[in-house]
Amino acid sequence: MPATQRKHMINKNRLVKTFCDLVRIDSPSGEEEAVAQELIKRLEGMGLNVQRDDYGNLVANDGGDNPITLSAHMDTVEPGRGIQPLVEGDRIVSDGTTILGGDCKAGVAAILEALESVLEDNTPHGAIEVAFTREEEIGLVGARNLDLSLLKGKEAVVFDGEGPPSQITSSSPTYIGFDIDITGRAAHAGAEPEKGISAIRIAAELITRFPQGRLDDETTFNVGTIEGGSVRNTVPENTTVVGEFRSRNLESLDGLTLQVNEVVHEVRKLFPEAEIESHLHTEFETYTLDDTDPATQRVKAALTELGLTPEMHPSGGGTDGNVFRLHDISAVVIGMADHNMHTRREYVTIPDMVDAAHLCETLLRRSANQ
Repeated sequence: MPATQRKHMINKNRLVKTFCDLVRIDSPSGEEEAVAQELIKRLEGMGLNVQRDDYGNLVANDGGDNPITLSAHMDTVEPGRGIQPLVEGDRIVSDGTTILGGDCKAGVAAILEALESVLEDNTPHGAIEVAFTREEEIGLVGARNLDLSLLKGKEAVVFDGEGPPSQITSSSPTYIGFDIDITGRAAHAGAEPEKGISAIRIAAELITRFPQGRLDDETTFNVGTIEGGSVRNTVPENTTVVGEFRSRNLESLDGLTLQVNEVVHEVRKLFPEAEIESHLHTEFETYTLDDTDPATQRVKAALTELGLTPEMHPSGGGTDGNVFRLHDISAVVIGMADHNMHTRREYVTIPDMVDAAHLCETLLRRSANQ
């Protein structure tokens, strides 16, 4: 029987209200304090112990042993200030001037509703542990700074995927970011441009030599921002090029790393009087799930109990699940009812968000017997 037809205590109206209340609280990456305080109030109101680590991440538990860690992130992308959610039938949308913030507040709301359900219903449930992180959208920064000593769970379910909760992220790429700082030489653009070395011209030379877009089924490359110059009539002295490449194939990653370094070397030879410094850094690392993974097994069993069919889909993005798995926590990322993430066309499907709450509730109830 589908989750939305089951006679559990999930309260759809309360869930929708919780979600709308949360998205009305501005929380762009780095500015999560207001929503963190709201979550602390709600979690403590349920009788849970709430702790914050030095980075401002939230961890809450009921003191039980061997919990499943339920996780989502608190931050949203821009434009995400002054969000006005609108309920239109089975969908929740923004007014079109902002994103909706379903990424990841649909996941947060589903977790909160499931906790309320199991705590107000006296049926047995397993130990509770929740982790809400900061600054996920700018490179999983909160999770990478999470004080893991606060976590007791060895398995985590991360509510941060697109689509329904039956959609499981089967694999995620390694992400390598790069920053290239270029220093040329300023000069008056009209009086003596020949004395200058244009940092923007050098940036253009680099960018035209880089690959772009989807390179194969597992690999992408993107130049995201270019910042440089000062005024219209000065040869620009400084420019920074910021980009990334991702792949689930380690050979492809090695090849792209070599290619970036070779392009920088070639352009240095073209402009020997300029300074070109490149910095590559790995933000998160790849993983691929299989049926022996404990968290995957647990989620699939719970979905099946709810009458939902698990579907495995690879992702080109990263989540806090990448960080958890890097630290030997069996983490699985599932859909949370969000669609068109990071756009003004974003929407959340209410039946799928209800199913996400049912899944979370079922995981807690099933863990009481394991």
